[in-house]
This record gives sequence, structure tokens and C-alpha cells, in this order.
Amino acid sequence: MPVAQSDEASADAPRAESIEALFHALESPLLGYAFRLLQDAAAAEDIVQDAFLKLHAQFDAVREPRRWLYRTVHNQALNHRRHAAKVVPLHPEGESGECASPGPDPADAQPLPDEQIARWEEIGQVRLSLEALDERSRELIRLKFNDELSYQEISQRTGLKTGYVGYLLHHALKTIAAELAATGVVP
Repeated sequence: MPVAQSDEASADAPRAESIEALFHALESPLLGYAFRLLQDAAAAEDIVQDAFLKLHAQFDAVREPRRWLYRTVHNQALNHRRHAAKVVPLHPEGESGECASPGPDPADAQPLPDEQIARWEEIGQVRLSLEALDERSRELIRLKFNDELSYQEISQRTGLKTGYVGYLLHHALKTIAAELAATGVVP
């Protein structure tokens, strides 16, 4: 029984660190860690900010906040990389601003006519799916993907809270994905 009492005593003990102290101590190392995983400063900032927001929401339930923050940043960075691998730009551009070749074989830069028609149809379906969204969701998607702004920058432009920006974007993209799946554009 002494073990159970010591666990209860440690659970009832006051926290050695506040969330503010954790933020000041770990923000920079977590940003560096996230950047090493993603090679994208804006995404790293978003992920670290989201991790601290999640910690704030459940601070009393987290036993080891330092370890929890690193694990959360790690998991979110992996999720971000998986999601980023699925995103295909509609108009990929090279460094000179010209459209990049559609595939790895630069000798055959022109797709076959039926492939081009299928691509145009898919792009049209994506545009229709975007138009089906409400104006605010379309604006958030434009700011995130066209202007490549972070959630915090979008929040500053729109006046919405950062977490709410992420929530709205998540649901808008989920709606688009469901509509594209229903039309057969994506499996």
C-alpha cells in the first residue's frame, strides 16, 4: 500500500512548473525540434503553438508536461508530413515562375490528350468543391494555400482565434475531400 500512497501524494502535489515557465523554457527548443523534422519554419511554429494550446487545455491531467510536449510536437510533425505528402499543387511552378514539368521525365513534357482532359476535369471538380464552401472557409483556404500564411498570420488578418482557424480549415478540407471522394476524383 505505501506505493499507492506515494502515487496519490505525488498526484496531489503542486506542479513545479507553470505553463508560462514551460513556454519560456521549451518554446525555442521545440521550434528547433519541429523545424528539424519538417524543414518548414511556419509549419514548425504552428505545430509548437498547437501543442502548447493543447497542453493548456489539459494541463491538470498531464503528469510530465515536458515529455508530453515533445511527444505531441513529434506526432503533429509526422501528421503534417503525411498530410503534406498528399497535397498536390494545382499549378506547380519552377523557380523561374514557369510551370514545372508534370512528371519525372522532362523529355515528354506534354501529357496525352485524355490525361489532360482528365486533369482539367479533376481541377474543375476541386474548384466546384471550393465554390460550395461558405465565403469564410474559401477565404481561409486561400490564405493558407495560396498566400501560404501560418494559422497565427491568418488569425491576425481575420480576427479569428488561432485554434478556431485550424478548426475551420480542418472542416473545410474534410468537406472538400468528402465531395471529391463522392465524385470519384479521389479514392
